[in-house]
This record gives sequence, C-alpha cells and structure tokens, in this order.
Amino acid sequence: MGGTNQSSVSEFLLLGLSRQPQQQQLLFLLFLIMYLVTVLGNLLIILAIGTDSHLHTPMYFFLSNLSFVDVCFSSTTVPKVLANHILGSQTISFSGCLTQMYFLFMFVDMDNFLLAVMAYDRYVAICHPLHYTTKMTHQLCVLMVAGSWVTANLNVLLHTLLMARLSFCADNTIPHFFCDITPLLKLSCSDTHLNELMILTEGAVIMVTPFVCILISYIHITSAVLRVSSTQGRWRAFSTCSSHLAVVGLFYGTIIAVYFNPSSAHSSEKDTAATVLYTVVTPMLNPFIYSLRNRDLKGALCKVVHRRTFSV
Repeated sequence: MGGTNQSSVSEFLLLGLSRQPQQQQLLFLLFLIMYLVTVLGNLLIILAIGTDSHLHTPMYFFLSNLSFVDVCFSSTTVPKVLANHILGSQTISFSGCLTQMYFLFMFVDMDNFLLAVMAYDRYVAICHPLHYTTKMTHQLCVLMVAGSWVTANLNVLLHTLLMARLSFCADNTIPHFFCDITPLLKLSCSDTHLNELMILTEGAVIMVTPFVCILISYIHITSAVLRVSSTQGRWRAFSTCSSHLAVVGLFYGTIIAVYFNPSSAHSSEKDTAATVLYTVVTPMLNPFIYSLRNRDLKGALCKVVHRRTFSV
C-alpha cells in the first residue's frame, strides 16, 4: 500500500449534520442565511475600506484581507452543503474531497496568520506609537500578507500530498458536512503514521507559533496600557484591541475544542458542532465584531450603504 494511491474509493459520503428531514430543512435555511450574511457582511467591509481613504491604513488593510479570507473560507464548505441538500445527494468525489480539504485548511492557516499579523500591528500602534508609520510601512504589510499566503499554501500542499498517497478500501462514510482531515485518516486502510506525525509536528508549529505571537503581543500591550496614567486613555487603548481579542478567542477556542482535546472527550456530535462554529459562524460574526466597536468603520459602512441605496 506504499507510495502511490491505490484507492478503490472514487467518492465519499458526507453524512452532514442531521438525518431527520425536518431538521435538514431547518439547517438548510440556517446555513443559507448565515452564508448570505457572511458574504454580504465581509464584502461590505472590503468595499467600505477600499472606498474610504481614511481607512487606507495597515490595520484596515489586514482587516480587508481577513474579510476576503473569511468569504473564501465559508465558501469552501457551505455551498457544497446547500447543493447536496437541493440535489438530494451526499456524495463528494475523491479529488473533490482533497480539493475541499486543501482550500479549507489553507484559509484556516490564513486566518491564523492574519490574526497574528493584526496583533503585531496593534502592538506597534500601542507600544511604539511614535514609530508606527516608519515600522508599519506599506511594503512590510504587503510582504507579511504575501508571506502568509505562501506559507499557508506550502503547508497545506504537504498535508494534501500526504493524504493523496493513502488508500481507501471499503468504508467511505465521513460523519461530517465537509472533508475533514481526522475522519479521512480514520477511513484509510494505509499506514497513516507519517500523516499523523506531520500534523503533530509541522502542522502544530504552523498553528501554535502565530498563537504564541498573539499572546506575546498582548502581554506587551497590556503592560503598556497599564502604565497609562489616565483611565480614559487605558479604556481607549483596550477598546482598540477588544474586537481583535474577541475574534481570536472565538477562532482559537473552537479549533482547540475540535483538534486539541483528548480523544476520550471527542464525539462526532460535539466535533461537528464545534466545526460549524469555526467554519460557518466565526466568518459570519467577524464583520459584526469589528464594525460594532469601530466608529470609523461604522461611518464608512453607513456611507457605502447610503450611496448604494440612493443610487438605485
């Protein structure tokens, strides 16, 4: 069963979220609404940032990239769920499954990297405000985002190629609504030790390193803010970071719940619920979290909506 893919499985069966017809109808409606809100909300943020010159700063440059990634992230799973429901099919081809896995985890990595880059941006803005414009140059911002894309693609390409060499002989049922890496490894009849080793080493480094960078950034930020003498100044500094911290907590909290719990604590129902949170709910909530606490962004969004309403 060595290096080439001798799989006799040409397609997989995605069990989805429920087998009850009434629940399926409700879930279809919920997924459709959440997907439309995700796409509309994130595209509005991209449009608002792109059309308002006051928002052409590093923080909003990273936020517009995060919004774009969130639209793509949600689009790797939800349209397939909706299409399967409409067509009455639960199948996905072997190549389609690997493709979905590739793009899904590439966008997970991008979310991971962008949250770290945004934490660094807040660190420079609060801890070194006088040097902010000289440190956070446009070239550096573009380089950090481009480096994130390259690293994410190389990381996911490695895991996808390792998955493609495995054989799948009998069972093709995935107890999920998308092609997740863990259930795929369980279905394989090949030796998966190399895959698991790379997930625990290289994959863990890719996920943990940005998280550690975020923690270090916010330790420095908290230390700097506590040295501010006025209460109003402290509140203003913390409020600029609160949205980012909320997104970080939601993103990493759900990923830890799925991938970093002991196996005894896992159940397909709990894992599926947690994956819905980070693949569907988090991309939908991000625009609300960032816009509700940000006066400049709210103003830009109002201008965009007002302009579109009166131009119709």
